[in-house]
Amino acid sequence: MMEELHDVQLTEIKPLLTGQNGRNLQDFDCQEHDVETAHGVLHVTMRGVAKGNRPTILTYHDIGLNHKSCFNSLFNYEDMQEVTQHFSVLHVDAPGQQENAPVFPAGYQYPTMDELAEMLPPVLTQLQVNSVIGIGVGAGAYILTKLALNEPSLVEGLVLINVDPCAKGWVDWAASKLSGWTSNLVDTIMGHHFSPEELTDNMEIIQTYRLHISQDIPQDNLAMFYSSYDSRAELQMERPLPGLNENTVTTLRCPALLVVGDTSPAVDVVVECNSRLNPTKTTLLKMADCGGLPQVVQPGKLAEAFKYFVQGMGYIPHVLSNHLSSQSVPTAGMTRLVRSRTHSASSVGSTDGLRGRNANNTLAEGANSTGPELTEALTIQMTA
Repeated sequence: MMEELHDVQLTEIKPLLTGQNGRNLQDFDCQEHDVETAHGVLHVTMRGVAKGNRPTILTYHDIGLNHKSCFNSLFNYEDMQEVTQHFSVLHVDAPGQQENAPVFPAGYQYPTMDELAEMLPPVLTQLQVNSVIGIGVGAGAYILTKLALNEPSLVEGLVLINVDPCAKGWVDWAASKLSGWTSNLVDTIMGHHFSPEELTDNMEIIQTYRLHISQDIPQDNLAMFYSSYDSRAELQMERPLPGLNENTVTTLRCPALLVVGDTSPAVDVVVECNSRLNPTKTTLLKMADCGGLPQVVQPGKLAEAFKYFVQGMGYIPHVLSNHLSSQSVPTAGMTRLVRSRTHSASSVGSTDGLRGRNANNTLAEGANSTGPELTEALTIQMTA
C-alpha cells in the first residue's frame, strides 16, 4: 500500500545537456578501456582511480543512449560534482552503444541481459574496483540489479531509475508487435523513454534525443541491445517478511533508491519493483513535473537525492546543499528518523547494517519532510 507522500520543495535550475556552463566536465581525467570478457568486449570510461576502501560509482545507461547522453547532465551538475569528487566513477557502455562504435559483423550474437550483468565483475577486477554504488536507468537499472543479486558483496548501494523487474508479458508482447507494424525502432525506443504527453509537449528535448537515437548509434547495434532487453527474464525478487525469511529470501541486500518521474511510462513497474524489496532499505522517490528522463530533465533534484543517499551510507559526514540552505546537513541529524522507524526491529550492530538503515531515511529528514511517523516503506514526492 502506498504511504503518505511528502512534498519536498526544491528550486530547479535547468542545465544544458552538456552541463551548466556548456562544457562536458566528464571528459577531464578520464581513461577509456576495452575489457575482454567471456561474453565479448565491454567499453568503459573510468574517471579518477579507486579511492581506498570507498566504492566506485558505477553507471549503466538505458537503450537508445550511451553513458554520455544518459548521464552527462547529471554528472556535470554542480551539486553532483560535490559528491563525485569523493569517489571514482566508472561509466559502462553496453556493447556497440558507445560513441563511434563499429557495426557488429554479420552473425554476431548479442549478450543476453543476464550475460551483460555477468560481464561486469571481470571489468571491476581488472580496474581494481572492490565495490560499487550503482546508478542505472531502464535497461541499465535492470543489469545493475541483476549484478547485485548475483554478487551482493560487490554492490553497496543502488540508485535505480525507471527500473522494470518484470519480463514482457503477453499483452506487452502483443502491443509491441502491433506498434512494430506501425512504427520503426526509433519510435519504439522514444515511446520507452517518454510519455505521450512528453512526446507532444517537450519538443526541444524530444528532437534532441530522437536525433541522437537515430544518428549517433549504429542502428543494427541498437536493435540488438533493444532485442536483448525486450527478451529479458523476470528478476526473481521477493519482499522479505520480518522475523521469517529476511536471511533466506531472494531480494536486494543493499540500500536502494528507486526513482521515477510522475509522468514517466515506467511509474507502474517501478512501484511493482518497490513492492519486491526490503522496505527498511528502500526508498521510492517520485519526481513531480518530470517524465522519463529525470537525470536529464531534473538533474538538480536527483543530485540532491543522491547526496543524501550516499551520506546515509556513511561516506560523506556533511553535505552542503546549495538549494535547500547554506548550512551543511550533519549525518547525526538523520539518525532521529532511523530510530523512529526501526524501534520494533532487531538491532543491527554492524556498520553495514547502520548504513543500510540510514540510506532508507535520509531523504525525508534531509528535505525537512513532516508528517506522521513513517511505517514500512518510504515514498517521497518531490515537487518543483
